[in-house]
This record gives sequence, structure tokens and C-alpha cells, in this order.
Amino acid sequence: MKVFGLNQYQELASRTDNDKEPLNMRLANYALGLVSEGGEVGDIIKKHVFHGHDLDKDEIKKELGDVIWYLAMVAKLCDVTLEELATANISKLSKRYKNGFSKEASIKRVDTK
Repeated sequence: MKVFGLNQYQELASRTDNDKEPLNMRLANYALGLVSEGGEVGDIIKKHVFHGHDLDKDEIKKELGDVIWYLAMVAKLCDVTLEELATANISKLSKRYKNGFSKEASIKRVDTK
């Protein structure tokens, strides 16, 4: 399998965007899909932690793939690339947790907006 960057993934994933639908319908569909797929990841982990199921990493991989697809589509509709999102997030976390995460830094965290 070929390795590629976040923006190329977003471009390739966009081939399956339903661009015949109105923008608001696509935004709603993709935002709801994002939280639904994230919930499926959470359910797999919940069943592992609390119900004694084996941790199905292949299923998590599939569901996280769906999460990133929906994330890529929401970002695209908002004219944001995945690389812009990732860069902005790392910048925010670097300011918030200068020396890496710790409980103390979390309690005394400096929000950057």
C-alpha cells in the first residue's frame, strides 16, 4: 500500500464526496457521520474494558478509517486541509503543554485561542 500525506489522503477521499447534495446537507451528513463513527470506536473499547471482549484492533482500524474520512470531508467543506488542522493542533498543544502533558500542566493549563 502506498504511503501518502494528509492532504493527498483528503484529495483521494474526496472522490467519494456526494457533491450533488446541497452544502448544508453534506455538512450535516458528514458531521453526524464523524460523531457516529467515533461512537463506534468508543463502543469497541467500552466492550473491551468493561465487558471483557477481546480488543478488535482490525475493527478499530476500520472505524477510525471512517472517522478520518468524515473528518476530511467536513474540513474540505470548510476550506481547511487536514495538514492545516494537524499543524494548528500541534501548535496549540505545544503552547498549552510546553514540556509535554502532565496532570499539573492540565490543571494549570494555558488556553490559547
